[in-house]
Amino acid sequence: MVLVAAVRDYVSKMLSDIAGMKVFVLDAQTLAIVSVATSQSELLQKEVFLVEKAESTSSEPMTHLKAVCFLRPTAENMQNLKEILGQPRFGEYHLFFSNILKTNFVQNLADFDQHEAVQQVQEFYADFIALDPYHFTLNTPSNHLYMVPLLFDPTKIQPLCERIIEGVSSVFLALKKRPVIRYSRNSEIARRIAQDAARLMYEQEAALFDFRRTEVLPLLLIIDRRDDPVTPLLNQWTYQAMVHELIGIQDNKVDLREYSRVPKDQQEVVLSSEQDPFFRSNMFENFGDLGMNVKKMVDTFQSQHKSNQNIQSLEDMARFVENYPEFRKMQGNVSKHVALMTEMSRLVDERKLMSVSQAEQELACHSSQAAALDELNVQWELPGVTDDEKLRLAMLYALRYERENPQQLQELVDRLNAGRSKYNSNLLYSLLKQAGEEKRTGDLFSNRDLFNRARTMARGLKGVENVYTQHQPLVFHLIESIAKGRLKDADYPFVGNHAQQGKPQDVVIFIIGGTTYAESRVVALQNAANPGTRVLLGGTVVHNSKSFLRDLEEVQRVGRASIY
Repeated sequence: MVLVAAVRDYVSKMLSDIAGMKVFVLDAQTLAIVSVATSQSELLQKEVFLVEKAESTSSEPMTHLKAVCFLRPTAENMQNLKEILGQPRFGEYHLFFSNILKTNFVQNLADFDQHEAVQQVQEFYADFIALDPYHFTLNTPSNHLYMVPLLFDPTKIQPLCERIIEGVSSVFLALKKRPVIRYSRNSEIARRIAQDAARLMYEQEAALFDFRRTEVLPLLLIIDRRDDPVTPLLNQWTYQAMVHELIGIQDNKVDLREYSRVPKDQQEVVLSSEQDPFFRSNMFENFGDLGMNVKKMVDTFQSQHKSNQNIQSLEDMARFVENYPEFRKMQGNVSKHVALMTEMSRLVDERKLMSVSQAEQELACHSSQAAALDELNVQWELPGVTDDEKLRLAMLYALRYERENPQQLQELVDRLNAGRSKYNSNLLYSLLKQAGEEKRTGDLFSNRDLFNRARTMARGLKGVENVYTQHQPLVFHLIESIAKGRLKDADYPFVGNHAQQGKPQDVVIFIIGGTTYAESRVVALQNAANPGTRVLLGGTVVHNSKSFLRDLEEVQRVGRASIY
């Protein structure tokens, strides 16, 4: 439980070492960091009786409580602390920062503490949101800016770069390791961040990162979302990824308030591999197997309670859960999964997603242009297929065949216009401008050399377990290459004079522009299959197709604004 365990250990240490009743003071970002790693009941066990935001305007004194402040070291939080310490409400203040404190911040804190309420100041390096053991995110605002040229507006892009460097460096400080750094050759922002991260770790804070060296140094590989624009465009069929695609997950929480059929007590549910054993066992299962596993649990309950209802569908399961409150009490986790599965099943039928998804997979994994175009035309004519699905199919086609028939791409754009899509049809050209073949690093479609084509054909001949999950993200191929020592220096150069002899045991892949749950699944399964290598995946956000398209729309808007 690498990443989650690191955050939990930090939280436990800062709370356990301070005896007595406490208030936990957090900012918006550390609140997310803490909430995904610990539960309210765990905080209560540590004598935390109040959680308060750093920007709270309350003036009620509570001198019987000790304030444990866990904050990001930002200028905004320094201003908050100035006000807090100017009129202290609590008996003691214990200050913990999630990253490296600048020297001037330390001096400022000394100046603010006129009442001598501060008992300690420490750095606890948990400046990332550990969603799962091997997956973290930074939840960066204005994520689309990674696609904007660095010289366009440095004042807006610089904070994004700084936040990424802070997040990545804190992961390595938490792991007590210093890596060699590689980056995507074609990505300007990946190169910039790789070089700045190396400067921090090897020059500015060299002593802080001076951990015991291993025979093969860990690897930090910084890549760009635009290297693989296919994965966030695809429908998903494994549980965690499917929930995010169809409903949305934010910091391991799912908001179901807009779905009228969901019981009121389940309108916001938590999907945490740490806190929910059923979810931990099924988060990477496909939708069909998930349904069977829920049914097994219901069947077991029925046999124990001598009930003989005939349960053959999700609707039957939902009715059973509703009619048996004792089942919900005993298996509370399962009832929320039944609610989620019922809603997802409805959306799959309503939007014809099984048919659309099969066409997506064909576009992503096979190479007959004529057959792909025929299938795209069939899907576009199906009733119920949404503008989103049509645009994504057109985008997958464009990414695959951008060089083969430009006139055909224009015809697709014209058809999108004729259908009065809610999206600007030029979004397809924006995608090619940002993530077309010339912009990408790596071999996204495995078709540049004979070896890759032969391997792809061999896999196709063997058949696949599930036609809806044929596609493998670029991350899968990167991990394979790293494990075999075949990651090309020309595509992923090292920063500085470093080189890597042998296979690294610890790898962090950071995707500027955002990860997907499909990619985090690949990482978890690869870690389970290869215990000698531990791979962690991080990114600026966690994408589904809607957020990926929204970023494209935003960068298109920025581009239009720069013209005037």
